[in-house]
Amino acid sequence: MTHVLRQAALMLAGGLALSLAQLPSAHAGKVQPVTTYQLGVRPMYLVDQVPDKDLKQRLKACENIPATKSQFSISHRGAAMQFPEHTKEGYMAAARQGAGVIECDVTFTKDRELVCRHSQCDLAQTTNILSIPDLAAKCSVPFSPADPATGKQATATCCTSDLSVSEFKRLMGKMEGANPNATSVAEYMKGTPNWRTDAYAATGTLMTLAEAIELFKQLKVDMTPELKAASVPMPYQGDYTQEKYAQAMIDAFKNAGVPAKRVWAQSFNINDNYYWLQHEPDFGKQSVALIPVDTPDQVPAAKALLPEMAAKGVKIVAPPIWALLALDKKGKMVGSDYAYAARNAGMNIISWSLERSGPLTDGGGYYFQSVTPAVKGPGDYYTALDVLANDVGIIGMFSDWPATVTYYANCTGR
Repeated sequence: MTHVLRQAALMLAGGLALSLAQLPSAHAGKVQPVTTYQLGVRPMYLVDQVPDKDLKQRLKACENIPATKSQFSISHRGAAMQFPEHTKEGYMAAARQGAGVIECDVTFTKDRELVCRHSQCDLAQTTNILSIPDLAAKCSVPFSPADPATGKQATATCCTSDLSVSEFKRLMGKMEGANPNATSVAEYMKGTPNWRTDAYAATGTLMTLAEAIELFKQLKVDMTPELKAASVPMPYQGDYTQEKYAQAMIDAFKNAGVPAKRVWAQSFNINDNYYWLQHEPDFGKQSVALIPVDTPDQVPAAKALLPEMAAKGVKIVAPPIWALLALDKKGKMVGSDYAYAARNAGMNIISWSLERSGPLTDGGGYYFQSVTPAVKGPGDYYTALDVLANDVGIIGMFSDWPATVTYYANCTGR
């Protein structure tokens, strides 16, 4: 499969956009192609921190290699470490960093238009909706301030399904976060983690799926839409079933003339993958089954499901980083039992999400929970990626900062 991905990548011409203007219609607007990619200083900063001398030497040797686009480098929500997620600006930053595949998480509005958001009900944390009175009034749960006397935290729940698509397009993306101790809307919206930045949040152009597809076509990248779980009861409005929702996402790519081989449809709901395999086999055979494991006790059940998934035609699984890693007797990172079970079941593997854990000075949190004792600092992003690439044999890595993965891919021929 890796060979197939490389062949597909070679067929794609490099491109990116310079315009950051708000989109007035259902199209992304023309973008100007470029021939060079910009990885910046972060990859070498991480290389300088790599603890393994051999790996550091191998990666440092590639410092002056011209960057190229790679399908091994998959954009997670755009370039969400520094840009508001699922915005035009973030997507173009990912393209500039050589991501060969870009993600649009897909959910729907009140009028059933498909839009790019990580969660149906994350608008209070990822957009400026609370600062727009008439739209804030439509939120499922209005803003409620924190009460220090009782310990109550500030809350708000605002969903895409609360808005029409035209109302959705009035919003601007912001860096993900919220201040739980806020006593005002302004304070609540200032929740960016201290290891991220608001330096690129002055603009944040939200996108419908149709707009994102048009942009990705012009950028000549592959596309990985994720069908997000609905936060409203399904069927929605009486007749919008999960199956219609899953079909609508695929129809958006068919209507835009995107070949199935350029689309890596994803879902955490395995029944969506099964639906695509049955009803849209050209798309289904390249669909990605995201593995919903949050803690180690959930892994055995996920492992036990692999034979059934393989028998029904699923060819790609995507677990979180930690589920693919373990520690050997010497305390070094190695592939996990789940990783090898997936390979033995004939699966290809993608993983998520690099550069989502901050500076890695605290063991890495959720994404490194299986190997915490081995995680000492920023360079271990590359320690983990090298194990995943070589020992586990992943075919792609989602990253909040695609340049990190692009550098590794360019250096190792992926």
